[in-house]
Amino acid sequence: MTSKVYVALRVKAPPERAFAAFVGEIGAWWRPNGLFQTTPRAPGVLAFEPGEGGRLTETLANGKVFEIGRITAWEPPTRLVFSWRQANFPPDLHTEVEVRFEPVGEETRVSVEHRGFDRVPAGSAARHGFPDQALLMRLAEWWRALLTSYGESAA
Repeated sequence: MTSKVYVALRVKAPPERAFAAFVGEIGAWWRPNGLFQTTPRAPGVLAFEPGEGGRLTETLANGKVFEIGRITAWEPPTRLVFSWRQANFPPDLHTEVEVRFEPVGEETRVSVEHRGFDRVPAGSAARHGFPDQALLMRLAEWWRALLTSYGESAA
């Protein structure tokens, strides 16, 4: 069994708008976190390339583009799955993020499941010395903050 975090939030928007805001406006609502930096440089701007096989990238201030991951499931307006990789991960290692958009009345329940951090080796800089439980707690706190920021822009 893999480790995972799961967070959810309701936004005051239909699933089509919620999905569009998540993928199309990620550069506006995304908030960097020192524990989960994608690169060792100052944070850049995130963007999705739409469609299965599209990339999630971070464009740094110097113009360099870092590929965080690839979209493995593109099912607007209900589901998005993409790989996640930080520059300090061991080579060929990635985690996975699944985002679901479920209608609840006039709102949309947006849930994020980020799984696979258990594959990051204990001595990796990406763990910051944290055991699994503490690392996952920090990851969940960050996703909660991200969803709060996202919810403000999606409505």
